[in-house]
Amino acid sequence: MILLSAGCRSSEDQGHSHDEAGEHSHEGEGTPAMAFTVWTEKTELFVEFPALVVGQTSRFAAHFTVLQGHRPVREGSVTVSLIRGNKGIRHTVDGPNSPGIFTPALQPGEAGSFQLVFDINTPDYSDRITLEDIPVFASLAEAAGSLPKPEEGNDISFLKEQAWKMDFQTRPATEKEIYETLPTSGTWQVAPSDYRTLVAPANGRVNFSRSSLTEGSPVSKGQVLMTLSSSGFARENLETEIQKARAELNRMESEYERKKALLNSRIVPRAEFEAVEQNYLVAKANYETLSQGYTGNGIQVAAPFDGYIKSIASVNGDYVAQGATLLTITSHKSSMLQVQVSPRYARELQSIRNIWYQPAPGTWSSLLAKGGKILSVGKEVEADQPLIRIYAEVNEGVEMPEGSFTEVQVAFGNPGLSTVVPAQALLEDYGEYSVIVQRSGEAFERRYVQIGKRNGNEVEITQGLAPGEVVVTKGAYQVKMASMSGQAPAHGHAH
Repeated sequence: MILLSAGCRSSEDQGHSHDEAGEHSHEGEGTPAMAFTVWTEKTELFVEFPALVVGQTSRFAAHFTVLQGHRPVREGSVTVSLIRGNKGIRHTVDGPNSPGIFTPALQPGEAGSFQLVFDINTPDYSDRITLEDIPVFASLAEAAGSLPKPEEGNDISFLKEQAWKMDFQTRPATEKEIYETLPTSGTWQVAPSDYRTLVAPANGRVNFSRSSLTEGSPVSKGQVLMTLSSSGFARENLETEIQKARAELNRMESEYERKKALLNSRIVPRAEFEAVEQNYLVAKANYETLSQGYTGNGIQVAAPFDGYIKSIASVNGDYVAQGATLLTITSHKSSMLQVQVSPRYARELQSIRNIWYQPAPGTWSSLLAKGGKILSVGKEVEADQPLIRIYAEVNEGVEMPEGSFTEVQVAFGNPGLSTVVPAQALLEDYGEYSVIVQRSGEAFERRYVQIGKRNGNEVEITQGLAPGEVVVTKGAYQVKMASMSGQAPAHGHAH
């Protein structure tokens, strides 16, 4: 996608051309100047240059901005080409004169309509921007008579150097499907599949592996959390039980090997061998079960996966019986969102299309876009539970603690196409909304708009803005303040 903004001005009036060092210059004084702003998927190019005249050198002030992060291009090369058919001229500069600003120059040899092509190559990416139907004039007089006079306007001047030094971002308004939504709230819960309750595999005394074992502590798969020891017990001594099981296994293994040899010699019947084999397998399983995780200090209880300790049900030094709950671990790989809605929206809830929620304060996510799903929608209410419950599985990391609340938007019905912008682009004054529209590289306009539905972080614009117009999503307040200062910054700034 390429968006283009074009304009003409007099360099005598604006004084924004540049010399070889990138400083303000009076080269081309009195020559009409041209300015274009082009947005691609990666780059914003704001370029100013004296009108192209046969035999005269025009130097370009090409301001290149990386759209992601809205930062100036600090290194790389730029080639500008003037092309008609299969012929043309070009000039390459190997770096910016100052961050973001490249100053190549061209001297046309013939008049006509040309393509003006900018190729930028940086260590991170490459991009090509083409301007169609750029005129080359036969004389300065023809240029002055052909190009329109600059119009006086109420644009807000906000220089690239200002934007590059702050947290600034722009984005084109887009046309998207937008749903009717029901704003409400939800409660974060851990998905049942992410819980694991560890129980005592035998009777014994609990010994924590570390003194800092507390709720909320991170754990790693295989990490030993506690040990159960029955050392010193007169009865139900695990070490004694393991020794008995080992002795029984050794006895049954010897009997099994002896019967196996006799079976091969056809001395004992197969039924007698199979009975011995079964006893051997039972003794082996019993020993392996008792000795699993056992060390000289007792049976180790280890974390089954990476996660966090949700709760601890035992106390260090306490005696617990086999099967008693020791602690509960959760992985937090996925979360469950419980949403409660008034029964008067029961009909709308029959056609839920999506749910937007906040996994972290101020951040919106789409349930469907993140691979989550709606698990269930309640069908009845009771006196002690007068709201309809919706359960959704959220398939992303959630920074909010279990039990905390989040803003929720439940989408339903059929969507319609609308112009949308990020909510951060909106400025509000006493109930009226506006956006800052970037008309060209350094010219902005405050535009009042009417808003409609909200889908997560995106807001419907019902009046005042068209798809493709570029709005400021970060730094809009600073541009607004620049418009209220009553004094535009000098346009003949040095680069």
